[in-house]
Amino acid sequence: MDTTKRPRSSSSTNPSPSTSKRRSGPGHLKHLGSMQGHRQQDKNGLATPRKRRMGEAGSNTRPQPYRHWTIDDFEIGRKLGQGKFGHVYLAREKQSGYIIALKVLYKEEINSMAVERQLRREVEIQSSLRHTNILRLFGYFDDETRVFLILEYASKGELFEELQLKKRFMESVAAKYVTQLAQALLYLHHKRVIHRDIKPENLLLGLRGELKIADFGWSVKTDVQESRRSTLCGTLDYLPPEMIEGKKHDVSADLWSLGVLLYEMICGKPPFEDAENSQETCRRIVNVDISYPDFVSKEARDLIQKLLQYKSAHRIPLRQVLEHPLIKRYEHLNKSK
Repeated sequence: MDTTKRPRSSSSTNPSPSTSKRRSGPGHLKHLGSMQGHRQQDKNGLATPRKRRMGEAGSNTRPQPYRHWTIDDFEIGRKLGQGKFGHVYLAREKQSGYIIALKVLYKEEINSMAVERQLRREVEIQSSLRHTNILRLFGYFDDETRVFLILEYASKGELFEELQLKKRFMESVAAKYVTQLAQALLYLHHKRVIHRDIKPENLLLGLRGELKIADFGWSVKTDVQESRRSTLCGTLDYLPPEMIEGKKHDVSADLWSLGVLLYEMICGKPPFEDAENSQETCRRIVNVDISYPDFVSKEARDLIQKLLQYKSAHRIPLRQVLEHPLIKRYEHLNKSK
């Protein structure tokens, strides 16, 4: 089974490589250490930008998407996170001064895990996406040993970290995130993309607290003729019954994950989690064996139940999610923020 149990310990605060929050060991970056000159560094470890003349690119100018990048185009700051194949660093593009997250993957690790095709697909899909609630991939480049992904910097880190800190969210907060995620998934599904690994670790928070889907390592683009897939992938706690049973799946797999996420945000843990026994987790998923704490409102319970349907065709569509009483109840609060 090409899935992983989610560790419940603290994780990094920014994008990490595909699949689960694997924290692997060494793999320090070479030739990235020195800053240019002796300029004063800010709190992120980035050199303070020089004053610019009128007409020069400022800090609000995004990197040019189609230029040929090299590591010399960036000033490298503090490490944001660590994953299976490498690290993520805060960086500044020298010409524009634009702050980005630089994801550094090691070719040796990519080849040893036979995920080159998966990485190519991830880059192809994410670089084509333009949505407020989807993390932007500006570009990529490589050298002899590494692949570099130039990503939008989500300054408030992972939703997972926020949930760990607060234990669980108020239903108004959960409704806000479900609204933003449903809108992003509508966009993805319209483009025939299935994310297949929606979970708090893969959801980041931007400067204004807006949700951003990240890590497209398990995503896939379907064609018009065949919209169902059979690959077993993702994170066990969030897998739908059809994946557990080895059946084909489609965009409805993301609807199931949305239901699991909503439950976890409100209750503080996934609905089918069994930390000691993966087989028990699978059994509970297939049987939709779920219980609700007393503090869960009837509106929240209703939406979760409509998303966590055994038969994928019975799951509530995303447009109806956005019209659900739980979402509409807090709509005025979310619009004002």
